[in-house]
Amino acid sequence: MNTNDKSNRGVIMRLLGVILIILGVLDSMLAWRGGFAVSDVYVLLVASGIFIYFIGAIRRGSKS
Repeated sequence: MNTNDKSNRGVIMRLLGVILIILGVLDSMLAWRGGFAVSDVYVLLVASGIFIYFIGAIRRGSKS
């Protein structure tokens, strides 16, 4: 196994997790600023983003 292969493992999952976290936070801030109640969908977006990010981090740290 090359060292380059290990460094690229889990990158897509972590990137997707960060994107979901950012979308959830931005949507909730915009809803809060607009005077709307913060929906559970935004909390679910952030929670799923954190979960997917940790899956990518575990894949990066695992050895095959």
